[in-house]
Amino acid sequence: RNWPKKAAYTAEDIHALLRGTEDKSDGFDDGLLIARLLLGVSKDKFEIMLKSALPAGGTGVTRYRKDPEGFVEALEHLGLSSAMTREVNRPLHWTDTMIERLRTGRGSAISGQKRGRDIEDYAETIVRTVFAERYQSRGNFIGKGGIEAKCDFAIPSMTSPRIIIEAKGYSATGSKMTDVIGDIVKIINARRTDTTFLFFTDGETWVARQSDLRKIIKFQNDGDIARIYTRSMKDALLADLTTLKQELGL
Repeated sequence: RNWPKKAAYTAEDIHALLRGTEDKSDGFDDGLLIARLLLGVSKDKFEIMLKSALPAGGTGVTRYRKDPEGFVEALEHLGLSSAMTREVNRPLHWTDTMIERLRTGRGSAISGQKRGRDIEDYAETIVRTVFAERYQSRGNFIGKGGIEAKCDFAIPSMTSPRIIIEAKGYSATGSKMTDVIGDIVKIINARRTDTTFLFFTDGETWVARQSDLRKIIKFQNDGDIARIYTRSMKDALLADLTTLKQELGL
């Protein structure tokens, strides 16, 4: 789209972005994609942000047509008008191409890895509080029949785990989050019946991945995962690990 340079973009410009050349869903989808790129966030992250900014309801073209003013107000709240203004009026330089390639390629991957490591470090602080150094981290544990699977923490050791903790912090792409399900299944298939499996996550992006979230909850309901924790449940994880330590004589 050809956007004119002007001092400030407004709500009407966002309406024009969402309408496209025709008032059809494909024009809306293109506009929403451009909005996400201007804000520099992933698809799942953008969905969460938009849902938080909107009252209860959907985030698609039907919602926009039902309440266009409220929808655009939510996008303005996310800073889209300012992002449009900055982008159109920003002088172009050859480094912009390099920055964008880094941002959408390796930079995005590094950002996702950092989020994952942050949640692991957060969980490890709690584990260390209860077990001091009597645990091993980030390796393959040995389960039933010698089967091995990766996990973040094994207590007291990878060779004889009585507690296994997997910590996942993905506010990234859907494919990465689907990988989490595969990692969980591998742990479930490998762990012994006398090993307690706990799952710790940031809990954020699952709001936009309800089908995957239901699978994880089913694992808990079936007894394959003893309990699921988020950052807000730090005290619960601390209390449960303390209880397990006493019950298992660790």
